[in-house]
Amino acid sequence: MTKALVTGAGGFIGHHLVSYLKRQGYWVRGADLKLPEYEPTAADDFVQLDLRRWENCLRATEGMDEVYALGADMGGMGFISANHAQILHNNSLINIHTLEAARTNGVKRYLYSSSACVYPEYRQSETDVTPLKEEDAYPAQPQDAYGWEKLISERLCMHYQEDYGFETRIVRFHNIFGPLGSWQGGREKAPAALCRKIATAKLSGRHEIEIWGDGQQTRSFCYIDDCVTGIYKLMRSDYRKPLNLGQDRMVTIDELADMIAAIAGIEITKKHVPGPQGVRGRNSDNTRLREVLHWVPEISLEEGLRRTYVWIEEQVRRSGW
Repeated sequence: MTKALVTGAGGFIGHHLVSYLKRQGYWVRGADLKLPEYEPTAADDFVQLDLRRWENCLRATEGMDEVYALGADMGGMGFISANHAQILHNNSLINIHTLEAARTNGVKRYLYSSSACVYPEYRQSETDVTPLKEEDAYPAQPQDAYGWEKLISERLCMHYQEDYGFETRIVRFHNIFGPLGSWQGGREKAPAALCRKIATAKLSGRHEIEIWGDGQQTRSFCYIDDCVTGIYKLMRSDYRKPLNLGQDRMVTIDELADMIAAIAGIEITKKHVPGPQGVRGRNSDNTRLREVLHWVPEISLEEGLRRTYVWIEEQVRRSGW
């Protein structure tokens, strides 16, 4: 039985990945500062550790065949744009220590979870943006400290491959969403925030919601089930360079809100207010994903939003909105 460590297993993607690996027959250890918030973990072993510390990374990676490194201090644009020093400091320590501990403990394969935030601002200044190919990350100019940290950690993984023969895989997530993730408190991303706002509007009868910026900024969004499937397929492949993982269907934030409102069964009035928006436009070029894995994400944006909205509306109901 293959033994796998998932760091960040108390978070959104990490929690879903633990469940997925268990279904594939793995023995799984989860590691995080916190337990999953919304349902019990499926991990065989869960260790609550601060992975900024070297000795904790050694403990977490001991006896593991594979490591899925998802541990990070992160959130949506509101959090990323206001916590540059904290993000760069914490995530650099987590990634440097986890990677070296995995190599020290003889781990066979290591997957690093990077982000579309590594791509330069100058390629994302228009709403009708050209989809981003993997090589577009250079010349480098990420928008935030989060993107710089991700890019440096990608380089570290590639150098470990070159210098030590350590098998590393690098996945660049493009806006992953779904149930069992943050939906309030400031760390939630756009789909969850809009689901919460629209659920609150529905339950309160006040159908006006606030949207940061003019609502014309564009993104693509990938449902969590496709995300964990892609992670697993990449880990099983022999591809060692960074690879996009996301949908390649681009929508505006206003369009996203309208789609969620239709799922909720209400009509909304959008109030555009000042707030952090990130880059003007972003979309994933999935050409290499298709070539390398012979697969692309399959769950439609509408179906993913439906599943997510149903879950978040129930959370809003329970919270008393």
